[in-house]
Amino acid sequence: MSLKVHAPRFLTPVHTRIGFLPNKPKFFGTSFLRRHATSRSFLPHPLHASPAVVSAVTAEQPPEPPVRMLAVVGHGAVSPLKSALWQEVMLHTAERLKWVDEGYELLVFTDECIQSDQQKALRLQSELLKADILVIVAVTGKESIEWIKIHSRTIQNVICFDSTTDLKSKLGGYEVHNQVKGSIFGEVLGNSQSDKTGESSKVVQTVSEAWDRHSSDGIRFCLLVLINAYIRPVPVLKNLRAKGFSTLKCMLRNCGRQVLNCLLDPNCRKALQCLNRCSPVDQVCNYRCIASYESANLEAFSLCVLQKNNCLELEAEVPNKPYVPPMVKFRGQDINYEMAEDLFVGWLGNLQWSWRVVAGQNPAYDQFPCQYQLFYRGKAKGSFWYEPVFQVKTLEGQMVWRRRRYRVKRGKIPGTFHFSVLDNGVVSNEYWTIVEVADDLSWGLFHYHGAARAAGQSYTGAVLVSPDGAFPNERERTKVVAALQKCGIKEWELYNVDNCSCIDPPLGIPDGSNLHSTVQIEDPNRMPV
Repeated sequence: MSLKVHAPRFLTPVHTRIGFLPNKPKFFGTSFLRRHATSRSFLPHPLHASPAVVSAVTAEQPPEPPVRMLAVVGHGAVSPLKSALWQEVMLHTAERLKWVDEGYELLVFTDECIQSDQQKALRLQSELLKADILVIVAVTGKESIEWIKIHSRTIQNVICFDSTTDLKSKLGGYEVHNQVKGSIFGEVLGNSQSDKTGESSKVVQTVSEAWDRHSSDGIRFCLLVLINAYIRPVPVLKNLRAKGFSTLKCMLRNCGRQVLNCLLDPNCRKALQCLNRCSPVDQVCNYRCIASYESANLEAFSLCVLQKNNCLELEAEVPNKPYVPPMVKFRGQDINYEMAEDLFVGWLGNLQWSWRVVAGQNPAYDQFPCQYQLFYRGKAKGSFWYEPVFQVKTLEGQMVWRRRRYRVKRGKIPGTFHFSVLDNGVVSNEYWTIVEVADDLSWGLFHYHGAARAAGQSYTGAVLVSPDGAFPNERERTKVVAALQKCGIKEWELYNVDNCSCIDPPLGIPDGSNLHSTVQIEDPNRMPV
């Protein structure tokens, strides 16, 4: 994840797009009201209850009931995610939803059971009666279509992706049209209340854009948006809601000079305009805006508005799921801190870089071209640094090099590290794990959890690295898959990095830096780097 710029939502007008997720109960649909009306109606009024009673009632409130989701996918249907079966993709999505909240339940069925397995069909029918959201993916069979129409009538939220147009989607009980291609949604129908129609349209647009990214992160985000809009608030999405005029007041009171300087600077102003055109879910778009129009005034703006004054009142924590264990042995020896740092340093010294990224899991941060990693020990005792060097294609179509500098500190367990960087005015903190490195350093896998607190973003990801940016050979594939499994990552989730045209990268490390301490690195001349 090491090569991102956190610049997304703080530059969005607070009265427009960041308010697209409804945070008022009346927009959550009947499911929200059904879940919460009963529990509220029996609470004693605070004016008539003693403090002890109020405290006891608050402490004994039962946990939220689970959010029940069902997915029905076409039997044998192939997804755009490196041709993985949709059934496998949705089963993996069910696991990833648990990283957000253990109360998010997603059961996955194929439509084969409707046609040929009466017992499973009866179970599906039973689960439909309890479902808050039904997700239909790549279903085209006539028998399946008719069965689903009959048995999904009482469900308030039915979502159709890549399916026949004979199946209709509903949000909050109101019908929406599928597009002609069956990709997702179109215009909201059947609702004369303009506020609900407007909110549903915004949700539809957001979900559609996320689905069309064809990534596991995007698919999970689609479901979280729907839960947030029609079932109950999703805490990790709270930063996408409008904050009101307090944001503007904070900016003008504390950052007037930085705001004015940005508006007077053509590059900074273009960056703001560009960011305001990006979808709230499109972090790649946000990153390209910053990379295209990066300037000192933009950095000063974000440093003041976000980092120092938190004018958008954003908050984000480094995720703790999934738990990824670090490797414990290398070349038959127990991993210690010095050895773990040496594995990060990798090929630097023999080559001009430590590692090159082959592929990454995070769709926003791990897919940029020509990613070089530089790890080294600094002059000061105990200091350790990480500098990613990478290319970005600007909005004008130019390829530009970018470089960042992270401070690295040891974690509590050898093989784990804490990274921090001031990136375009915003501090990012990350927790990295060395998952696996081959004995001959022919490949490695590094996992990270991270958050830019002041930008309201949290994220996870992983990078597969090698000395030359090429995939490990077929003999190592089983080990790579096993290492990915430790991270909860499927091979089809990875984004391949384009390492074809990496001319004159700005490499090099400060004079006086130190490299390896204990690990011996073989001569890489045998490798076409």
